[in-house]
Amino acid sequence: MPFVLYAPVKDGLHDPSIAKQVTAFLSKLFQDDTTPGLHIEPINNAVDPKVRTGRVTQMYRAVLFKLVSDGVPHYVFTGVWPHDKAIEVASKAVLKMNPVNGLPELIMASEVDLTPVVERVARVPVASVAAEFPFLEYKSPGLTLAGLTEELGLDPDVAEHAWVATSEDEVMELAGKLGGWRGEALLELAVGATIADVRISLGMDTAPTVEAEAVEDEQLVSAMRTPTAQMQFAWLEDQEELRRVIEGGDLAAWRIFLHPEQRKYVEAAYGGSFRLSGGAGTGKTVVLLHRARMLAKRNPQARILLTTYTRNLADGMKRSLRDLDPSLVLADAPGKPGIYVAGVDQAASQVLGSASRDELAAAVEAVLGIGGNRATSRTSSAQKAWRDAIESVGGDLGPELRSPTFFDAEYDSVVLAQHITTLDEFLRVRRPGRGVALGRLQRQAVWEVIRSYRSSAAVAGAVDFGEVCAIAAQLAASGPIADHVLVDEGQDLTPPRWQFLRAVVPEGPDDLFVAEDSQQRIYGQRVVLGRHGIKIVGRSRRLTLNYRTTAQVLRFATSVLAGENFVDLDDEATDDTGYRSARSGPVPIRVATGSITEELDRAAAQLAEWLAAGAARDGIGILVRDQRMVERVARGLEDRDVRVRQVSKSAATGKDPQLMTMHRAKGMEFTHVLIFGANADLLPAAYLLKDLPEEERADLLQRERSLFYVAATRARDELVVMWEGKASDFLDAFTAKDHVR
Repeated sequence: MPFVLYAPVKDGLHDPSIAKQVTAFLSKLFQDDTTPGLHIEPINNAVDPKVRTGRVTQMYRAVLFKLVSDGVPHYVFTGVWPHDKAIEVASKAVLKMNPVNGLPELIMASEVDLTPVVERVARVPVASVAAEFPFLEYKSPGLTLAGLTEELGLDPDVAEHAWVATSEDEVMELAGKLGGWRGEALLELAVGATIADVRISLGMDTAPTVEAEAVEDEQLVSAMRTPTAQMQFAWLEDQEELRRVIEGGDLAAWRIFLHPEQRKYVEAAYGGSFRLSGGAGTGKTVVLLHRARMLAKRNPQARILLTTYTRNLADGMKRSLRDLDPSLVLADAPGKPGIYVAGVDQAASQVLGSASRDELAAAVEAVLGIGGNRATSRTSSAQKAWRDAIESVGGDLGPELRSPTFFDAEYDSVVLAQHITTLDEFLRVRRPGRGVALGRLQRQAVWEVIRSYRSSAAVAGAVDFGEVCAIAAQLAASGPIADHVLVDEGQDLTPPRWQFLRAVVPEGPDDLFVAEDSQQRIYGQRVVLGRHGIKIVGRSRRLTLNYRTTAQVLRFATSVLAGENFVDLDDEATDDTGYRSARSGPVPIRVATGSITEELDRAAAQLAEWLAAGAARDGIGILVRDQRMVERVARGLEDRDVRVRQVSKSAATGKDPQLMTMHRAKGMEFTHVLIFGANADLLPAAYLLKDLPEEERADLLQRERSLFYVAATRARDELVVMWEGKASDFLDAFTAKDHVR
């Protein structure tokens, strides 16, 4: 039975209308390459004798390369073209082994003509900072043109094209044309990496040695199994995977193509907990999904918990996991073999629900110091409950402490985190990471409010989500219920949630794998994992290549964070060195308006412009600060005959542009994003700052900046930001004034 490798080239994407015929063709090839009707044929006078074409339909032909290793045929599928075009492509296509770095290279006819890049470069003035030497030499001092060919392995023509580039954007354009290891190497050089850095990052020093006496097919097949080669060449395991890949289109690519850095973290074994950080769009969630699959395949009886902060993100991961591999066993409750995918609060609630009445009562007593069997949850009413408690018994509080936001954070970060049940304990407890210092009298006044909050909840028989997790942690301490825990968006989890996750899995190899990005922290306070029994010192790494957003959108988004200092879950400053995008596109546009009416008019016009240009309706996201604005914008656009779909927990499916809050957009992506209402009074939200202690304002403002950053990085291709009146101060650092309209 032949092996089939999937290596689609950009202009070889087949017409979606013949996807089933392509699947049928490759399925037959999978079974027997001599099957009548496949017509696997060589091309006369082809540059590479390994190239073949195959009949998909009367009109379309596939272009493949045939390799034979250990007597077994291996076919590399590159795409489908109309008959004559396929013959032309095949006659010039080459699959070869790079003699410098031992990696396979797929060079198609479409790549031969790179002159448009050079012609456009020639029209761009050389930046003054690099006026005396090429851009790549400026970014990586000591780099030479000879080094690109003799040490990195780029072909001379490609190296020369890269050498004449005058900016990062020019290098990115060339990298996009090349793809594979060559494109990634240029992207790394464009942000300052050395050739030595690139060779290490792409695993070139561990690639197979090119031996002149070896059979070329054997060399190529071996090279295609390396992590770097699998950025471009995917080994399809069976016909079902083949069908999902072919019929899934471009958006399915994440399921099979991993950067070598990503693959390393998917497959590695760790002696304990591990933390993987990375900016927006770097593929942290993709790594988690592939790692969950790897762990399940390695041990089908393993109990794996895949979790994140919100339920909608967890639901998205569950759908993606099914797309990745429908054969995976998805458990319906924690503690069962398979992969249990749920929001952390949902998982904790399941643990409470499975406990006996006596077990639950004992756990509530231990955590809250109050007897009773409290098992329901209080969610949106928690802020109201804090306000009621403050009004009821908070007369001795100073004005700077009369904030539900302050009490919510104090309760999770100090009281629940350290199992405080009495005033005496609260008077003595340390409060690491809390901005507001409390004297003895202030602590007494604060405790009175906490006591009232707990007492009223006991009467109602309710618990809030932080309490749910703390109680579940107490229950789980009697016996772990998971073998591996994988956590997405770890920066948003509170101490009680980390206590729960630490309790459900015993310390040991591959126990906790945490993905996080401190720059996307939009909920809760800063957390240091070491304070909650999760030891990750020395086992932390960072991803730096953004696959989602264009470089232009990324520059805008990071400008929103200018001047901020971010601290990760290791209590270390975030290092953004080398963070870059793999894609290029238009500069984000800022639209200033004088009234909400004008802003809605401009928004309707922008949506119409995108749709007229061919944007998919459901590929457009309209993001606003809060639910009140969602409803206002929905009514305003409806009045202008623009159909949109409001996205909420109960939203119906549909193909219209999606309107939602910025918080709701976390974990999603769109081809086009319109941020509506970037006003000074909404970003940051003025109502959140009301009555907040001065010591905690800086942290809240940072979270508000991060929220704007999250919203901007949902855009894959185009971003428009609108406001009425005074723009948010968060926009000040974006200096492309010529893109205001």
